[in-house]
Amino acid sequence: MQRFSGKYNLLSCLLIISALSIKNGVANTDADWALADSIVKEIQQPKIPDRTFTVTDFVTNGESSDHQAAIQSAINSASEAGGGKVVLPKGKWFSRGPIQLKSRVNLHLEKGATLLFSATPADYLPVVKTRWEGTEVFTYSPLIYAANVEDVAITGKGVIDGNADSAFIDWVNKQDKDVAALRSMGFNLVPVGQRQFGEGHFLRPPLIQFFHAKRVLLQDYTAINSPFWVNHLLYTSHATVKGVSVDSHQRNNDGLDIESSQHVLVENSRFRTGDDSIVIKSGRDADGRSIGIPSTDIVVRHNDLGGEDGVGLGSEMSGGIKRVFFSDNTFRKGDSAYRFKSNLDRGGSVEMVRIRNSQVSSFTNLFWFQLNYPSNLNGNFPATYTDIVFENIRAEDIGTVLEIHAPDASPVSNVTFRNIQIRRAKTPFILENAKNLTFENVQIGPQRYDGVMSAVAHNE
Repeated sequence: MQRFSGKYNLLSCLLIISALSIKNGVANTDADWALADSIVKEIQQPKIPDRTFTVTDFVTNGESSDHQAAIQSAINSASEAGGGKVVLPKGKWFSRGPIQLKSRVNLHLEKGATLLFSATPADYLPVVKTRWEGTEVFTYSPLIYAANVEDVAITGKGVIDGNADSAFIDWVNKQDKDVAALRSMGFNLVPVGQRQFGEGHFLRPPLIQFFHAKRVLLQDYTAINSPFWVNHLLYTSHATVKGVSVDSHQRNNDGLDIESSQHVLVENSRFRTGDDSIVIKSGRDADGRSIGIPSTDIVVRHNDLGGEDGVGLGSEMSGGIKRVFFSDNTFRKGDSAYRFKSNLDRGGSVEMVRIRNSQVSSFTNLFWFQLNYPSNLNGNFPATYTDIVFENIRAEDIGTVLEIHAPDASPVSNVTFRNIQIRRAKTPFILENAKNLTFENVQIGPQRYDGVMSAVAHNE
């Protein structure tokens, strides 16, 4: 591993460096960003009939304290009629258990409406099929669950509240045995039907999950107090997320998890989260590799990111990630602005990632590749991270600019840093197994870096 502090010029470091002019460096990315524009144009929007079903019309006597039945009845009625908008008017609506969305239904929360969920885990049984941190399982239902649906939406200026007093939240201190058991099952390909984690187990559900969905719209609502991941797109194609706000700070509160999904646009949204703001995944270990559904053709632009990490890829990425574009996003403060994760249990590949036009305030790490997460299962499936370009990024106050830890057998490779301006940084580079890192006009404080660098294990 090589570590370099700010007082050293790159050309004086104990690495092989070839000075390159920009014109002889990595080809420009104009064609790649044209592809990103094409992906956005190809994304299909949900087709939902212009009918309205107001939840108040489905409230019966005695339902003043629990509106789950009324909300579900409105959704069911809309579905049976061929689809429509289910309106939750201004006011507080309490659901003692999950809401299940159906095809051709838009759940619309009017401004001033709050959908508050029960704090009692037993209300989210019986179990449903889902993925938990990348491994398929039968466990507690997501609070809003949309399985095997088409043309579905959640819209409106209202609030979806997972409940700050939820007993699920404390399960982070009880889950270790179940997490280890599920990961072992996925690693050893135990049949999914045998992975039953209901009563007596402690796997927290996400706030909102789409499971095998096509043509999804998430727009304008605010999500708070999630027990686990906040918005989870799983096996979903043609999804648009725009104008959504997340303000949720419990453990593992990723703002948006895009997992084994294709043709996704995320724009003009705001994330304040206890974990990654936006993260892309594709399954864990042998379970993820055997299912083999990648995350591809994803565009993330014009978002305000304020999570522990801004953007994450992995660590559950065994199905692969490809053709991912991040543009014109603002990063506030946290641990890592860009974090790429994996370990030797995963396998899988991440390639063709393009990131540009970012404003970054204060982060401990700017670019962090941590591909040697503890595996615990003694796997020997190194992941591949390659063909990644960062360009036109401005950062203010950074601890470490670039930190890479990768296995000897699979170094991070072919990563370009172009037109990067960093006002202050304590440490430019900490490198363990990286090949063909290209620097073109990278300014860290008073120093400029141009060249190609590799730092790989050397066995004499």
